[in-house]
Amino acid sequence: MRNHDVRTRRSADAFPRAEHLAYKIAQVAADPVAVPADTEAMVLNRIIDNAAVSAAAVLRRPVAVARAQALAHPRRQGAAVFGVDGSYSAEWAAWANGVAVRELDFHDTFLAADYSHPADNIPALLAVAQQLDVGGADLIRGIATAYEIHIALVRGICLHEHKIDHVAHLGPAAAAGIGTMLRLDPDIIYDAIGQALHLTTATRQSRKGLISSWKAFAPAHAGKVAVEAVDRAMRGEGSPAPIWEGEDGVIAWLLAGPDHTYQVPLPEPGEPKRAILDSYTKEHSAEYQSQALIDLARRMRDKIGDLDQIASVVLHTSHHTHVVIGTGSNDPQKFDPYASRETLDHSVMYIFAVALQDGSWHHEHSYAPQRARRPDTVDLWHKISTVEDPEWTRRYHSTDPAEKAFGARAVVTLQSGETVTDELAVADAHPLGARPFGRDQYIAKFDTLAADVVDPGERQRFLAAVDALPTAEAGSLGALNIHVDPRVLEQAPTIASGIFR
Repeated sequence: MRNHDVRTRRSADAFPRAEHLAYKIAQVAADPVAVPADTEAMVLNRIIDNAAVSAAAVLRRPVAVARAQALAHPRRQGAAVFGVDGSYSAEWAAWANGVAVRELDFHDTFLAADYSHPADNIPALLAVAQQLDVGGADLIRGIATAYEIHIALVRGICLHEHKIDHVAHLGPAAAAGIGTMLRLDPDIIYDAIGQALHLTTATRQSRKGLISSWKAFAPAHAGKVAVEAVDRAMRGEGSPAPIWEGEDGVIAWLLAGPDHTYQVPLPEPGEPKRAILDSYTKEHSAEYQSQALIDLARRMRDKIGDLDQIASVVLHTSHHTHVVIGTGSNDPQKFDPYASRETLDHSVMYIFAVALQDGSWHHEHSYAPQRARRPDTVDLWHKISTVEDPEWTRRYHSTDPAEKAFGARAVVTLQSGETVTDELAVADAHPLGARPFGRDQYIAKFDTLAADVVDPGERQRFLAAVDALPTAEAGSLGALNIHVDPRVLEQAPTIASGIFR
């Protein structure tokens, strides 16, 4: 692994294409290095995880909207839309399936200098693979690259500090992954990366204040843009260059400015792609930095006893947790019992209160309007606050896996003045947690979330198709789509006609 210095360059500077970050990424994508067995196994796990959360979200309105848009774009040789029969244009299948994967905020995560959900790459790659009759081994290679690039960018470049949404790392990663999967020339991949970054850079207002369903659509849009960018690049179209380092590029005007140098770690030629092994999935449907806090609340409730005796709860945590999902955000919406599900998902005060009271977490029940508006919940919720603790911030950014932490120390003060204190560094499902996720846990999550929408035989068929993916022949990847009984889909909200009908 090598750290590459990335900084703004003047247009008059001698800065050859081979030195551009986009070209270095393209070279990584074009490297024909074999996929390690543990990387391959984790790719299969994340395909299962995406199917699980898509099944749980299949009847939700944003997913129904995206599905309706995709179904308006049939194609004889195309890609599958989750849950339904037929063949549809790859970019629209990527769009619909991307929304389904992201809607419940329930799949994988990687946190470093920035945030990410690298499994957001998978819908775009799978849609292209289905439309172009790619084989299973090449799909796996493409997904490994997408994770490698996505995680490298997240390690090296902080977007949220400059209020840029984290999907700006997703577009280039998906374009690179598609390039690997299709065995494209580095020059083509380079242009696709530049276009994808240029078109997926937006402010993070989608995750601030009153959060709407666009939070689920934003990564799906990035995947769709990546598909279209690769198509244009394959037809000979160029891109803004150098996209990161240019005098009017992303670093100069959207990030830290021309005086700052970022360091992005990329594999050397011939070095296996293993970054997916550094990411982790969610046991609970909530923003990742609340995962450990849900587990902590469940552990503390018996120590506390009568929750009505709580006077205050202070969560001592990292800067990121404090300002993104805590009281450091200064978002009054995070205390609003009438707030959207997406907003509640980004309120650790709400999440900790409900987890304390229920001793559990559910992707629907825990966010239900009647649950959020319970008077005793609102009362407890408003007693909870966060503060930044420099030690938790240091551990958040640590590169030592044994130190890296996404949790908090909770100090619960009772009305008597007594305090109850406990802390948890990582979620139970984290690789270093109390109950790390392995294949059995991924399958159990899938069976639980899909139980009400996918019959047992279809679930078993899908899991068998995932197991067979490494040797799956070209043209067989439609087997990775799950069929949902049309009678189940009829329960989805009725969607008004739009431009696409």
